Amino acid sequence: MKIQKIFHYAYIIFAVLFISDAITKWSDNRNGAYMSLVFAALATFMFFFRKRFSKKFEDRNNK
Repeated sequence: MKIQKIFHYAYIIFAVLFISDAITKWSDNRNGAYMSLVFAALATFMFFFRKRFSKKFEDRNNK
């Protein structure tokens, strides 16, 4: 279970990396920047989705 928690935060790290990539690409390549922002949003969504799903799974196992 601890390794799963590490991967939760890996999604946040990837989101930050994609946001920084979007900022650097913004003036030169807007389409590339938009793609980086989409991936950052997807990584953020996956963080919250996986965190919620694992919490439900733990609650179910503790009953």
